[in-house]
Amino acid sequence: MTKDNRQGTRVQGSALLPHADVVGSLLRPPELLHARVDLAGGDMSGVDLKRIEDKAVDDAVALQLNAGLHIVTDGEMRRLSFQSALPESVEGFGLFDINAFLWGDWYGDDHVGDLSMPRPSMLGVTGKLKRTKPFAANDFAYLANAVINASPAEQHAISKVTLPSPSLFVNFWSQQHSTSAYPTIDAFLGDVANVLREEIADLVALGATYIQLDAPHYPLLLDPAWAEFYAAQGQSASDWVAQGVALDNAVMADWPGVTFALHLCKGNQGSRWLTSGGYERLVAPVLAATSAERLLLEYDDARSGTFEALRGVPEDKTVVLGLATTKRGDRESPTDLLRRFSDAAECFPIDQLGVSPQCGFATSIIGNNITPADQRRKLKAVADVAEILWGA
Repeated sequence: MTKDNRQGTRVQGSALLPHADVVGSLLRPPELLHARVDLAGGDMSGVDLKRIEDKAVDDAVALQLNAGLHIVTDGEMRRLSFQSALPESVEGFGLFDINAFLWGDWYGDDHVGDLSMPRPSMLGVTGKLKRTKPFAANDFAYLANAVINASPAEQHAISKVTLPSPSLFVNFWSQQHSTSAYPTIDAFLGDVANVLREEIADLVALGATYIQLDAPHYPLLLDPAWAEFYAAQGQSASDWVAQGVALDNAVMADWPGVTFALHLCKGNQGSRWLTSGGYERLVAPVLAATSAERLLLEYDDARSGTFEALRGVPEDKTVVLGLATTKRGDRESPTDLLRRFSDAAECFPIDQLGVSPQCGFATSIIGNNITPADQRRKLKAVADVAEILWGA
């Protein structure tokens, strides 16, 4: 393993990446939100929506670059939520009532929207999965071109793409509705993993070198409050975690030149969260077992636990600390964040650490209860800390 403090850290087999990172989603601009309403009401064409989406992506790229970041995403501007693109692009999903993990008991008073609404009918698997169109590749192609056009000629930023972890979709399988296509959950999740590998093949062909799997379900799986729910699906929570990590590793296997990241948070919807607690229970089954080379972890407040869990993380990984909260408009200064790094460096080598926001700013189009100015300030704080600590 080698290191260049000016640019970032190198993990065996991976590209050189900056220490400052961004999880994925950004606040959707009002014109994009209004356009989606108009599209649903039949008052706008798909062509017009794409034009507005393109502009939103261009602005998202400019926002991140102007903040000083060298890793950028498209802000997930074309998605309804972080995981919505997959079922929208794959045959085999139908509508029925399922208890998806996003419909749990949310916490947090300073929230956006009505998250106590009745559970709607949601997409679940009713037939064999077949990928009918790319769900991230075309978006990545646009992003990569936008980054090239907007970046300084001497240093193009890295275009990052986010995909859902395959086992996130465990709750899309139903004993009542899914068994004719998939007699077991294992068979269904295996096909989800295959679909994701098809998508990654397209992404790699387009030049993608940094791909993140989003796995907010792992902290839930090992939360005692959720263990009974997952046990009702036929396995213990620890078995579900082991199966999920194995599926992640299968998805990430054998892509030379591609760095994979795993992002874990504890719920992020309208400034609310689903669970609290440290990462100690996740060290052995997830953080040490995943083949992802970068771990993006939520560490924005006391609810996330201490840095002691990092002592068990293999030192051939980079741990990106999500120190700037996306849930509130807190004014984290570089001084505040540097103080947290002093604590983290007692538990993990500082040259193998990075910094990012704690999660996306808009995991779904609802967005969190912060302003665009808050978002801009937090992105800049992340970049400034990386510049102070590592020169990039």
